[in-house]
Amino acid sequence: MDLSTIKALTTQVLWAAFILSVLFGAIAQRTHFCTMGAVSDIVNIGEWTRMRQWGMAIGVAMLGFYTLAATGSIDPGKTLYASGRFIWLSALVGGLLFGFGMVLASGCGSKTLVRIGGGNLKSVVVFIVMALTAFATLKGVTAVLRVASVDKVVVEFAGNAALPNWLGTAVGLGSSTAGLVLALVFGLGLIVWALLGRDFARFDNLLAGLGLGVIITAMWWVSGHLGYVAEHPETLQEAFLATNSGRMEALSFVAPVAYTVDWFMFFSDKAKVLTIGIVSVFGVVAGSAIYSIANRSFRWEGFRDAEDTANHLVGATLMGVGGVAALGCTVGQGLSGISTLSASSIVAVAAIVAGAVAALKYQVWRLEKSI
Repeated sequence: MDLSTIKALTTQVLWAAFILSVLFGAIAQRTHFCTMGAVSDIVNIGEWTRMRQWGMAIGVAMLGFYTLAATGSIDPGKTLYASGRFIWLSALVGGLLFGFGMVLASGCGSKTLVRIGGGNLKSVVVFIVMALTAFATLKGVTAVLRVASVDKVVVEFAGNAALPNWLGTAVGLGSSTAGLVLALVFGLGLIVWALLGRDFARFDNLLAGLGLGVIITAMWWVSGHLGYVAEHPETLQEAFLATNSGRMEALSFVAPVAYTVDWFMFFSDKAKVLTIGIVSVFGVVAGSAIYSIANRSFRWEGFRDAEDTANHLVGATLMGVGGVAALGCTVGQGLSGISTLSASSIVAVAAIVAGAVAALKYQVWRLEKSI
């Protein structure tokens, strides 16, 4: 495979990622898919519909990922989340910070992009602050703190720190086969649980659950199969084209937001190239904007007052720092990561939910105190 072929293939990967993220943005805008909203619905009014959307999307993505793995289309050991280092403290602390922050900022990373597409100017500010703090936690001041603290607390495993590897080792199965077994149990279980919800089987709910789960699966195929090169002509090593990590990636919206701002600021630097993460950020905003304009729901919205501004600034900062520490957000860990059944992803998702619940309780306490 020569360099011209690599370039053409990279273009295909980027266009595929962009189209899938446009669909993600449009579906999220139409169905009001939102993890923060799902947790808020449960805490405030006892409504589980949006949580069931999320659960179904996880189940579909999990089944899709391990079906691809079982058929040999992708290698589950080469994802961004595959590692022998169980970063439980980073996932826990980062998840708590992200979950708390997304409530203050009125939504997670993906919801921020969806809101921007719908005309929300508050989310533009959240986007910029989250990008700056995420980049600082990747390579700057808070990165030094992260590496010197939570990143040092790990449990090392000989193989991938994921449930399929542990099950496979215990019963003598290959990790892909063990993963498919677990995906059938947990993935189908989540789908059935979602469908058992009263009045859940409506078009928008099914579109959110099935549609977003399929999009995550498709992103794994694009990154791990279409964009996989066994021997890159320049390095003579295997490569996953157009990824920031150099490994197989699906959708995520914290580090990619930082890389998007970095690409924009240093556009003339030829070393700064488009990646799956960057085009996905643009795609979600575009998809949301297309749907909101077509549906005539697009409207400008700004901050209510100084307190509203402060909440969003603090929330964006917590999401930027926490999302990088936890290696993902409600999509990066809550759909993409957990679809691989990574142990760190499971801890991160649980921590994100716990952080969101804590923030919602905090908001209620503040409201009661002001009365």
